[in-house]
Amino acid sequence: MRQGRFDEPASETAQLYSESVSIDWRLYSHDIKGSLAHANALAAAGILTKDEHEKLQAALTVIEAEMKAGDFRWERTLEDVHMNIEAALTKRAGPAGAKLHTARSRNDQVALDLRLYVKAEAAAVCTRVRALQRALLDLAERHQQVVMPGYTHLQRAQPIVLGHYFLAHIEALERDHGRVIDCARRADVLPLGSGAIAGSTIVLDREAIARELGFARLSQNSLDAVGDRDFVAEFLFGLALIGMHLSRLSEELILWSTAEFGFITFSDGFSTGSSLMPQKKNPDMAELTRGKTGRLYGNLLALLTTLKGLPASYQRDLQEDKPPLFDSVTTVKDALQVFAAMLPELTVNAARMESAATDPNLLATDLAEYLVKKGLPFREAHEAVGKLVARALNAKHALNNVSLLEMQEISPLFAMTCSTCSTCARRWRSGRRSAPRRRRMSPPRSRAGGVCSRWIGRSAGDGYIAGAIIERRSARSTTEAFAFRSAPHNLPACKAAVGKLFRADRVSKTRTSKSSRKRFAVRRKLNRDRGPWFGASVPSSWPR
Repeated sequence: MRQGRFDEPASETAQLYSESVSIDWRLYSHDIKGSLAHANALAAAGILTKDEHEKLQAALTVIEAEMKAGDFRWERTLEDVHMNIEAALTKRAGPAGAKLHTARSRNDQVALDLRLYVKAEAAAVCTRVRALQRALLDLAERHQQVVMPGYTHLQRAQPIVLGHYFLAHIEALERDHGRVIDCARRADVLPLGSGAIAGSTIVLDREAIARELGFARLSQNSLDAVGDRDFVAEFLFGLALIGMHLSRLSEELILWSTAEFGFITFSDGFSTGSSLMPQKKNPDMAELTRGKTGRLYGNLLALLTTLKGLPASYQRDLQEDKPPLFDSVTTVKDALQVFAAMLPELTVNAARMESAATDPNLLATDLAEYLVKKGLPFREAHEAVGKLVARALNAKHALNNVSLLEMQEISPLFAMTCSTCSTCARRWRSGRRSAPRRRRMSPPRSRAGGVCSRWIGRSAGDGYIAGAIIERRSARSTTEAFAFRSAPHNLPACKAAVGKLFRADRVSKTRTSKSSRKRFAVRRKLNRDRGPWFGASVPSSWPR
């Protein structure tokens, strides 16, 4: 390539500094694919004879097979993948090999190879994103009944189910999938035919080349076509976001695997030990993924910095677009593969999660919304419940141990009410109701053994229960009040609670102790002001 213009050979130091074949050899299959399509166009234009065309096709096929098998000898002195292939082709096909570069420059050749590479790798990344989404969906279906605390600012916020958490990451990955698809669509433009900067006087059928290579559109401006790397930057951005989402997932799994949380356990196959401490089991795969995300960010920033000062058309700076691109593609594909294999082997400690979810403070928002349904503006309801939480903290007891009288000191809208469900209503109308119990009632327990936080206003002194909160279900939706999402019904406890609440004045008069008389008086007083039941009137068939 230096023959003719230069009198002296290139410095060995300069050759070693400027070569890129140690990096861009990965493009060989795309380069050969483009060369085969270009040879077909040259033959159709009459530049290549039939015999020359067949020689080129046969030689390129053999060269590609050697490269796949690892038998091809790459020469650093030939600079890049394009010149290595052209040199090997000329040795095999003779003068016909020297004709292949007609009406083509390395500028539009490398632009073509990169677009073919991005399209192919975008499809591969999307396939692995889908595999990870399937793994997350399997986890969500398996743990859709596991209740856990939801966190904001790493502080307990509201109760959620574990399945809902896994579905959140599926949503993030779905955006990643769409983003990569969009990037591949913008990369789907054929630059071949643009030449070095202004095309060629030899007219080739670009539309035929585009059809053969699977491109949807042709580039419209030769300067832009050879200098455009927007699609590479966009792909790196999409990969960086995938890395960010995997890093966030990694961070949560790492925290949850600590003894302080104890929510999950990594399998032995995806954990490592310590060189010193024999008891250690480290979540290194998640930690490595979290760390590699910094490389993805750095690769994106490196390319953007390279592009920011370039004039129009091709500049040699663009040789530096490949190391960050190849590194990010490999990193993200490996991370997606690891997570798709690692997540199904996670062990979930459902009992530990549900135990943490019994914190009554998780239902403070539900209390505020209860007051809103009673007609109180939300900001005032928020303040009232905040005072209630502060009072419970100062008294060093749980929110569900604040008595109803204390709650009413803060807001008179707190009343002894119960949200009904259709199942309970049918049971009551049919007459199958339990007799009033004289013993202290305990809070109902969930299937996993955790205490359901459906009980509020229970006095710590005498076990008086001011309210039992039951889920109301309908055909179209589920409305909850102070209840865990997807927590199971506890019909016996519901019936017992309603009996205790709404038959207070039927309680036997044989109890004459002072404490008993006080409890009965409070119940009768509260029963006189039942009010609306969370938006529904009291069924007439229920006992008064």
